[in-house]
Amino acid sequence: MISLDDYLFVSAALFSIGVYGLVTKRNAMRLVFSVEMLINAANINFIAFNRYLWPSALGQTIVLFSIALAAGEAAVILAVVVVAYRIHDEVDVSELKNLEG
Repeated sequence: MISLDDYLFVSAALFSIGVYGLVTKRNAMRLVFSVEMLINAANINFIAFNRYLWPSALGQTIVLFSIALAAGEAAVILAVVVVAYRIHDEVDVSELKNLEG
């Protein structure tokens, strides 16, 4: 049987990897992947606490909305990254920091 601690350990590991990716990486696509890992860590927490502490469908409903919002967010950011790559031929966020008109 999987306990709440196991879910929290996996969630903390995903969250740590996501924060590491946000702090150290400069590639825009890697930053998007890091944000998605942070969102998935939060979703695991919602499901775990929903299962063990408050067994109703509220946590699962929140996670479904979160997944839908994350998909929309990823699509918009991917579109912005593709346009930035077409204009500047790179996706390094430190180089794209000072964009003008």
